[in-house]
Amino acid sequence: MFVELGQYAVILALIIAVLQSIIPMVGAQKGWNNWMAVAVPAAQIQFILLILSFAALTYAFVVSDFSVRLVAANSNTDKPMIFKITGVWANHEGSILLWNLILAMFGALVATFGNNLPPALKARVLSVQAMIGVAFLGFLLFTSNPFLRLENPPLNGNGLNPLLQDLGLAFHPPFLYFGYVGLSMAFSFAIAALIEGKVDAAWARWVRPWTLAAWVSLTIGISYGSWWAYYELGWGGWWFWDPVENSSFMPWLVATALLHSAIVVEKRDTLKAWTVLLAILAFSFSLIGTFLVRSGVLTSVHAFANDPRRGMFVLGILAVAIGGGLTMYALRANTLKSQSVFSTFSRESGLVLNNLLLTVSAVVVFVGTMWPLVIEFATGETISVGPPFFDMAFTPFMVILIMVLPIGSILPWKRGKLGRTMQPLWGVVALSVVLGALVWSLQTGERMIAPIGLTMAAWIILGALADLGNRCRFRKVPMGEFFRRLRNLPGSDWGRVFSHGGLGLIIFGISAVIAWEVEDIRAVQFGEPYDVAGYTFTLNGVEDVRGPNYTAVVGEVVVQEGDETYLMYPEKRNYTVERTPTTEAAIDMGLTRDVYITLGEPQGESGYAVRTYIKPFVNWIWIGTIFMAIGGSFSLFDRRYRIAAPSRKRAPRGAAPAE
Repeated sequence: MFVELGQYAVILALIIAVLQSIIPMVGAQKGWNNWMAVAVPAAQIQFILLILSFAALTYAFVVSDFSVRLVAANSNTDKPMIFKITGVWANHEGSILLWNLILAMFGALVATFGNNLPPALKARVLSVQAMIGVAFLGFLLFTSNPFLRLENPPLNGNGLNPLLQDLGLAFHPPFLYFGYVGLSMAFSFAIAALIEGKVDAAWARWVRPWTLAAWVSLTIGISYGSWWAYYELGWGGWWFWDPVENSSFMPWLVATALLHSAIVVEKRDTLKAWTVLLAILAFSFSLIGTFLVRSGVLTSVHAFANDPRRGMFVLGILAVAIGGGLTMYALRANTLKSQSVFSTFSRESGLVLNNLLLTVSAVVVFVGTMWPLVIEFATGETISVGPPFFDMAFTPFMVILIMVLPIGSILPWKRGKLGRTMQPLWGVVALSVVLGALVWSLQTGERMIAPIGLTMAAWIILGALADLGNRCRFRKVPMGEFFRRLRNLPGSDWGRVFSHGGLGLIIFGISAVIAWEVEDIRAVQFGEPYDVAGYTFTLNGVEDVRGPNYTAVVGEVVVQEGDETYLMYPEKRNYTVERTPTTEAAIDMGLTRDVYITLGEPQGESGYAVRTYIKPFVNWIWIGTIFMAIGGSFSLFDRRYRIAAPSRKRAPRGAAPAE
C-alpha cells in the first residue's frame, strides 16, 4: 500500500506543478498579488509530495518488496543494506525520481528563502521551474514509472550491477544530479529575466549562489566518478573522454563561465545579455547530457540502457527547453543592453576572455562527443572519436586560460596598465620557470609534459597566492595589519584562491602521472619476484574468499619498497546472483605515488596474469578537485549571499488582485 501512496504522490505533484506553472505566471503578467502568491505553497507542497514518493520507493528496496518490478530488477536479499538503499537511484527509473525530488527541492528553497525577491520575479522563476517539473514528472509517469507491480513476484531479485555496488559510484549520481538540476535555477532566473526584460546587479547576486551550489556539486560528482573509474574498473586511468563523462564536463565548463560572467554583471552592470545566454546554455548542456545517458544512443559503462521511446521524450524536453529559451533570448536580448564601458586591458576583458575560452572548450567537447552520432545518422558508418582528438583540440584552450588566469585575477576593473598589473607577478613568473627547469634537469630522456606542467601549475598556484598578498598589501603594510586584512577578506576572495590553486594541483597531478607513470603486464608465477620501477613484487598465492553476495579469488602480493615491506591483496570477484565478474584493484595510496595492482586470468596451475602500475602524484588530481569544491563553498557562503540581496522597487501595494 505504501508503494501505491508513492505513485499517487507523484500524480498529485504533477497536478500541483501544472498549477504552479500557470497561475503565478499569469499573476505576474497581470499584477495580481494573490495569484503570484500561489507559487510559494505550490512549490513547498510539490517537494513534500516527492519526499513521500521517494520514501515509498526506498521502503520497497529496504524490505525487498519484489512485487515492485524495479526492486526485482535491481535488488536481491543478499545485497548489503547500504547498497539496497543506494540501489534506489542506481537505475533509470529511480534516478529520474531522484532528479524530480531535487528539482522540487530547489524550487522549495527559492519559495521558502527567497523573500527578498520581488514578487513578480519570484513568481516567474517558480513558474518556469514548475514547467521543468511538469516535463520531468511526465517523463517519470509515462515512460519511467518506478512503482509498477509484477503479477507474479519472484522469490528473489536479479540484483544490482556489481560495478554500482560501490560507495564511490553510489554517491556519484546524487552529486551530479544536484549539479545538473541546480543549473535549472539559473535557467529559470534567466527566462524570468527575459520575460521582465531586466537584468541588473541584484539579479546577478540572486542567481550566482544557485550556480555556485550547482558548480560545487558537479565538481564533487565528476571527481567522485573519476576516482571510482580509477580504483573500480581496474584499468588504472582517471579520465577517458567517454561520452557520458563528457556529458557532465560540458555543463561544468559553461557553469564556470557563468560564475565569472555573473561577477561582471554584479560589479560593473555589463555583459548582461551574455550572462543570460550562459545561464540558458548551462542547463541546456545538462539536458543534452541527460539525453545522451538515457536515450540509448550511446553504449557506455556509465549509461542507462533504455528504449527509444524514452529517448524521444527527453529529446522533446530538450527541444522545447533549449529551443524556447534561445528563441526568447533572440527576441528579448536587445532589452538587456549594458551601459558600462571598459578598456581592452581590464578585469572585465579578462573575464570575457575567460568566458570565451571556457565556452569554446565546451563546444569542442560537444562536437567531439556528438560527431560519431551525426556520422552514424547521416551515413550509417560507425566511427570513434577518442582521447587523441580531445587532447589535441581541447588542451590549447586550457593552456591559454592557464596563462592568462593569474593576470586576469589581479587586473583592476574598467581600466588597467600592464606594467603595474605584472609587478606582483614577476617573481611568480621567475619561480615557476625555475621549478620547471629544475624538473627538466632532473629527469633524463623523459617527456617534456612534466616540466611544462609543473611550470603552469606553479604559475597558477603562486599567482593565486600573489593575488591574495596583493589584496592584503603584503610587505606594504605592517604584518599585523596584513593579517587583519587577510582575516577580513570576503569569502569570494578565499574561494578564488582555493579554486585557482586547486586547478594548479590538478594540472600538476595530470602532468606528473602522464609523464612518469610506469605500467607492467606479465604472467607471474607464485613465489617468483619481479621488479617494476625500483619496486620488487612477489605473488605468494591466491585464496578463495566468500563475501556477502559474491565469491572472490584474492591474491597476496608482497611489495618491497626500499627498506619497507608490505602486503597488497588484488581480487577477482564473481557476483553470484548477477553472475558478473569484476576486478578489484589493490592500491597502496600515497601523497607522492600510488602502487596499483590488478589480478588477471590464471596462467597454468601456479600463476596469474598481473598488471602493475606505479602512478606518481596521481592523488593530486583529486586533492585539486577538493580544493576547488572548498573554494566554491567559500564563495557560496560569502557574507554577501547570507544577507539580503539588493532590493528592487516592489510593486505598489495597490496592485490589483485577481477577480
